Amino acid sequence: MGSIQYGSGDEIHIDDRALAHLKVVIATKLRRNESFTLSWRHPEGDEPGRSTLWLHPSIPLRFVFQDPETPDLSRKWIEELAHSASSSGGITLVEEHLESSTAD
Repeated sequence: MGSIQYGSGDEIHIDDRALAHLKVVIATKLRRNESFTLSWRHPEGDEPGRSTLWLHPSIPLRFVFQDPETPDLSRKWIEELAHSASSSGGITLVEEHLESSTAD
């Protein structure tokens, strides 16, 4: 379980794999000097509910990963997150849609 540390606020705990994908999209948006929101459902074990965070290029942001290895990234998942980042609702952390392979 990784985390995002944003400004002087609390750590936001997010699964390492999801965090690696979010990092790509968030870094791209901030590099373009774009502000946006990030929304997620609270993970199991945390207080029930959901949260939204306003991300701005001038506020310090740190990604912390528990696993020292970078996971293979899913282009499709990054594209889904990037698409939501460009919407008026901002990035919504959605589950990864895994491709299933079937043998004939």
